[in-house]
Amino acid sequence: MSKKNDSLGKTIFVVVALCLVCSIIVSGAAIGLKPTQKKNAALDMQRNVLAAAGILEPGMDAAQVYNERVESMVVSLKDYTEVEDKDPTTFDNRKAASDPETSTDVPRSEDIASIGSREDITQIYIIRNQETNQPETVVLHIRGYGLWGTMYGLLALSADDMNTVKGLNFYEHGETPGLGGEITNPKWVQKWIGKKIYGDDGKVKIELVKGGASEDATYKVDALSGATLTSNGVEHLFQYWMGPNGYKPLLDKMREGALING
Repeated sequence: MSKKNDSLGKTIFVVVALCLVCSIIVSGAAIGLKPTQKKNAALDMQRNVLAAAGILEPGMDAAQVYNERVESMVVSLKDYTEVEDKDPTTFDNRKAASDPETSTDVPRSEDIASIGSREDITQIYIIRNQETNQPETVVLHIRGYGLWGTMYGLLALSADDMNTVKGLNFYEHGETPGLGGEITNPKWVQKWIGKKIYGDDGKVKIELVKGGASEDATYKVDALSGATLTSNGVEHLFQYWMGPNGYKPLLDKMREGALING
């Protein structure tokens, strides 16, 4: 009997020891890989920014092009000035949106994009002309709820008027492949280019329409076939983020030269 107990005890000891060793190895690997993971995440976002602006090409050294042409800064959505004590290279929009100290709860009556809280500080990207160094494009973070979850994207606007769409890149979402997932289809994304966000009265006029929008429709984009809720989600996030509680006051200031001509 005692031999059986000794054998069982040894087995338990070996199992526990093996679990501890494996835990230490996994933890060590996670810690050791963290810098690499952060670096890859940063590079991935750089590629997303370039894609949104329409300048990402196959085989391109994205990091080099980003460093040469893109100026990133953290700005306040409360007073629309640069937040100089935040490092753009390490800033995380999602953390800012979830941190009570750097975000504001959105009242349900105003939360048409179903974001819950809006970050008070956000990261923007200014892409400059290679020859003149003049600003060409401004890229903004946008997000909103679709059918299955939050759609995260980047919107590129012309720096000339802060109104004309130059590109759109939904880089993360959980929408249904072949339906709502078509928000990443290059053919659909292409339909946004050249569209206007604001009307002459300064209000958001861009909308998604069923049945097809004509190519010369300034403020209309085709809705996604068979994906009404996703289409509604995209329209709603544009209405929120381009509106007075989102980027509109910031864009108004940038139109006057603030931030962008530094």
